[in-house]
Amino acid sequence: MTPAPRVARAQRLTIVNGILLVVVLIVVVQLWLLTATMNAFLGGDTSTVLPAALVSLGCFGLNAGLLRYLMRLG
Repeated sequence: MTPAPRVARAQRLTIVNGILLVVVLIVVVQLWLLTATMNAFLGGDTSTVLPAALVSLGCFGLNAGLLRYLMRLG
């Protein structure tokens, strides 16, 4: 088996910039989710807490997966 060719520096920069954009979007979604959940919770609606926590955990998993991909890209 031949080793996979290394990704060129310009290609890596493009990939990193794309991943950074996705991470920023995910973080914005998490902040919006936190704000909406806290607003609902303080208003007396506790039914949104668990689903919001699960979605936030999923967002964290996506970010962790992207970080793992970046570490392997090196």
